[in-house]
Amino acid sequence: MSTTASTATETGAGASDRAGASRRQGTFYRGDPGMWSWVLHRITGVLTFFFLFVHVLDTALVRVSPNTYDQVIETYKTPIVNLLEVGLVGAVLFHALNGLRVLLVDFWAKGPKYQKTMLWVIGVVWVVVMVPGAFFMLKRTVETLFGGA
Repeated sequence: MSTTASTATETGAGASDRAGASRRQGTFYRGDPGMWSWVLHRITGVLTFFFLFVHVLDTALVRVSPNTYDQVIETYKTPIVNLLEVGLVGAVLFHALNGLRVLLVDFWAKGPKYQKTMLWVIGVVWVVVMVPGAFFMLKRTVETLFGGA
């Protein structure tokens, strides 16, 4: 099954049925939730890859120059990096949850039937985990910037 709109070169009743169904239900290009899930899964995967790449590089600095490593680690204690860490946790969490959903869609006989429901469930789980997680991750930074107990 294609995720793109039908082309003019397709012929037969099957092609017109697919084109009509595509117009009624929305296509890849019209913002179906599955499309956004697909896009977010790729973006969060790339972000996670780049984080791991940078993490391996900065950890390797400890063998090359311990002083430089210490300076890099100090930059990680800034509020901007703390916000980036929250984003990283959100990206990894979404990527993991959506990956489980993709596995269920692919390997569970009823997966395709429930894929939209599962997408909403992972959205709810993501919010339920991220709200308290972000609170506790940002708490120290907020207290440092604005004073606190």
